[in-house]
Amino acid sequence: MSKRVLLAGLFHETHTFLDGRTALADFAVRTGEELFAATGDGSPLAGALDVADSAGWVVVPAIDLRAAPGPIVADEVVERFSAALRAAVHADAARGLDGVFLVLHGAMVSESLDDVEGEILARVRGAVGPHVPICGVLDLHANMTPAMARHADGLIAYRENPHTDAFAAARRGAELLDRLMRSGERPKTVWMHPPLMWPPTGTGTAFEPMRSLEQWARNVEAAFPEIAAVNVLSGFSFADTLETGVSFSAVTFGDQAVAQTHIAALAAEALRLRHAGDVRETPLDQVLCRLRDHTTGPIVLAEPSDNIGGGAPGDGAALLKALVEHRVENAAVALNDPAAVVWLSALRPGDRAVLDLGGRGSRLCGGPARLDVELVSIGAGQFDLEDRQSHLASMCGSRFDMGPCAVVRCGGIGILLTTHKTPPFDLGQWRSQGIVPETLFVIGVKAAVAHRRAYDPIARAHYLVETPGPCSSNLKLLPYRKLRRPIFPLDE
Repeated sequence: MSKRVLLAGLFHETHTFLDGRTALADFAVRTGEELFAATGDGSPLAGALDVADSAGWVVVPAIDLRAAPGPIVADEVVERFSAALRAAVHADAARGLDGVFLVLHGAMVSESLDDVEGEILARVRGAVGPHVPICGVLDLHANMTPAMARHADGLIAYRENPHTDAFAAARRGAELLDRLMRSGERPKTVWMHPPLMWPPTGTGTAFEPMRSLEQWARNVEAAFPEIAAVNVLSGFSFADTLETGVSFSAVTFGDQAVAQTHIAALAAEALRLRHAGDVRETPLDQVLCRLRDHTTGPIVLAEPSDNIGGGAPGDGAALLKALVEHRVENAAVALNDPAAVVWLSALRPGDRAVLDLGGRGSRLCGGPARLDVELVSIGAGQFDLEDRQSHLASMCGSRFDMGPCAVVRCGGIGILLTTHKTPPFDLGQWRSQGIVPETLFVIGVKAAVAHRRAYDPIARAHYLVETPGPCSSNLKLLPYRKLRRPIFPLDE
């Protein structure tokens, strides 16, 4: 008989050191049948729906809430999600549920809850009882907790950063749920959090230490078939919670002590490699001097401190100012500046204006850049992703809306101004506004790692540049209060 599965999603990566709140209005909301619109869009939700279709599930769609990374989430978001789940469970009480699948991030913090996902899983468990299996998918940057391990039967994390496998990870989680519903088996989850955290710049899976740790995990899965999954969770270091940091979990049908031994070995290896993950940026002036060594581009200058994918406002103007001062030619930078877009919309292409651009989103970004610019174009900001397996697809599916956009020019520098923060994970962002990234000498990118799938194939060189902003890779600059101590790199 077909299995009835409750499907829901709650996705936010919370930067607790940012000012303000992420309100319910900041979330894209899908309810009921609207969840099926994600079919085929490359997102984790689409991955779950893909298995549901092939396995013949009867899907009970509840709610999907997702927002771009940002500050602490308002309590109303968690309560809206919980209310929708309660309503779905209650409405289906007569027929009963065979399983629950949740699309989660794993590093969400609300006004009242430091462990939103752990609390949500506890509430779901209380609603459906001890015998209904609960599975789901987590972002690789999840700050996993004991509550998450205890209340779920199987959480499967992405294995790649950039997150090219979010769809595939959700499929693995859904396939595990299907197995549990049909066999009646119940695995156990073991979990370990060594005293270690890394900035996002140190969590790319193409580089050490994550490359070795992920390979170790795959080797364990291959050698011990009773272990259904080994998760390497690099954590999200900009969340001030007790369990922030690197962690490891294993979902096992066998001896828990054996699985615990393997993740303990992984934790020990991570501690041995701890310095490799503490990646810092190069001072901006030094990088700009190195541009003289290059005759062709594109040269990618990435700003982790203003990493939109980490919750930063994406409007820091320090790199733009420096490029102007050094008279760099054939360069492009994108800033999120809705006020400037509104002001420019009254002009015509070719008009000139003196504007303060960027620098308003965070007191740590160093203020705006006052520039004399020429308006090139005004346009809509919707674009289809060129890479449907990109990190951006894991967040939004196959299409993104930057809101109304403006392109201006200052000397040899093109500046793309957006209304909505746009993680720079897909080259379609530039092309949609008439800018061909492959032809540029320098491209400024507000990201840490996730942009590299899009930019590495076209880049002649890549530099991480140090600029002011809330996502600095120097974690010692952040005022942690709740974090479990001691922990590397804050404490040696």
